[in-house]
Amino acid sequence: MDDQVLRSLMKWPNVPDCYGWLALDRRGHWRMRDEFAQQNNLPGQVIQHAALNDFIGRNYACDESGRYFFQNGPQRVFITLDATPWIVRIIPSGAGADLTNQCHQIMEPTAALSDEKGNIYIVGTVNQTIYSRNKNDNNQFVKRDSQTVALLHGHDLDHFSELAKLREEACSFGGSWTWQDKQLPLDPIHSEELASRFNYIAQPQP
Repeated sequence: MDDQVLRSLMKWPNVPDCYGWLALDRRGHWRMRDEFAQQNNLPGQVIQHAALNDFIGRNYACDESGRYFFQNGPQRVFITLDATPWIVRIIPSGAGADLTNQCHQIMEPTAALSDEKGNIYIVGTVNQTIYSRNKNDNNQFVKRDSQTVALLHGHDLDHFSELAKLREEACSFGGSWTWQDKQLPLDPIHSEELASRFNYIAQPQP
């Protein structure tokens, strides 16, 4: 979280929250959704300004109820999630490859999941910013490693299939996959189970 954002929160602590205007799509793009997009259930415009994308990524957080938001100065902009709070790509690196999310963080995987639509989700650890209230009712942001889930970008499904050993399940696939010389589980899941299992709210409401 940027220092200037934290300072603005102290100066203007009661700015109303914003809902519905920002979304994270399945490709890891931030999308601005104006009133027309919201009223017509449209995805909105991809934000292409590099500095703004980086600013959103640095100030991306969640509260303890699982609502994800962008802290835009003193205003909290809650984010509509098309899939999961994180979207990851398999990016070549000195170690071979990294799983990198839309905020340019490396995710440390512990497992993967496949759903009824053929999507692959990575389960693992992300160092994320969490908004909480302490016993003295003081608002605070804490950064800690948390287990979460990320949708694997569709462009990397072929690469993932090369790492996996599959067995057919009733409505999906299970098995295992190899990541940096470790064999990790690959289990089936229904897409409707993801939000409750990993404690996030896809469409935050006031």
